[in-house]
Amino acid sequence: MPAEPAHRLQLTLKRPLLSWMAKPTVVVAGRGQPAQWGVGTWQLPDETERVGASGVLEVFIFNRLWRYGAAAHIFAETPAAALVYTPPLLPFLPGRLREEKQR
Repeated sequence: MPAEPAHRLQLTLKRPLLSWMAKPTVVVAGRGQPAQWGVGTWQLPDETERVGASGVLEVFIFNRLWRYGAAAHIFAETPAAALVYTPPLLPFLPGRLREEKQR
């Protein structure tokens, strides 16, 4: 029996106006992964693994001294096809992670 294809999520990471060489980090199913600014795709855990911390996608910015702009999205029964991360204007504010509107 062939395995179901893994669900993939398109994630757009917008660069902050003043980034000071900051890099985004994406945490999927508890595993942190360095990322690049722009559009990328991420493989999500299957439905049996979406429990507790595994059912959360987090994004934050790290600039060699501290992390800031944290935002999280909890997976639903049917995960979103695309998310957009918007960084905060000031480094002590949270970021925003929302579903992208389909055209």
